[in-house]
Amino acid sequence: MKLTIKTTIIAMFIFSLNSNLYAQETKKETETTKTKIDAFSSKVGVITKFIDTKLSNFKTPFGTAETKIRKIVNGPNSVYFYQITKEGKYGKSTASIEYNDLIELLKALKALQPETEKDIVLNPDYLENKFTTVDGFQIGYFVSAGKASWYIRLEKTGSENTLFVDNANSIEAAFTEAKNKIDELKK
Repeated sequence: MKLTIKTTIIAMFIFSLNSNLYAQETKKETETTKTKIDAFSSKVGVITKFIDTKLSNFKTPFGTAETKIRKIVNGPNSVYFYQITKEGKYGKSTASIEYNDLIELLKALKALQPETEKDIVLNPDYLENKFTTVDGFQIGYFVSAGKASWYIRLEKTGSENTLFVDNANSIEAAFTEAKNKIDELKK
């Protein structure tokens, strides 16, 4: 009988030790998924300055989202981000798009636009075509009932983080305005 209790205690100890090791590995995984803005603005040992420049609001059929350029100066280095903030019922969702990602998004948008009509002609029950950045920002459209609907997803997780847009031209205009403003600020 004593052997069984001793064996049970040893097994419980090993199980709890194994659980703790797994929990630590999970924590390491979440620590490595920082966004570009988090990685740049959370450096320690240097002074970090944030400078915002407001842009035109992003208009959607269901309201507007605020947009701005955020320059982050971290020691001798500086980086520019295009930020889109949507006010939700329970909080805000903000996308921070680094300048190089903004350039890639504009290229992706140019590639997605001609695909829209082809995908509508297919008349699928549902079809989705999108581009996703490293930070989880998405632009794209879905086709349902013979109609394409464009969207922007601001963050990887959370609710109320999607902007539905009338057409790709309004996305392109907003992104081009942001790119041009960053180019101007870099001078």
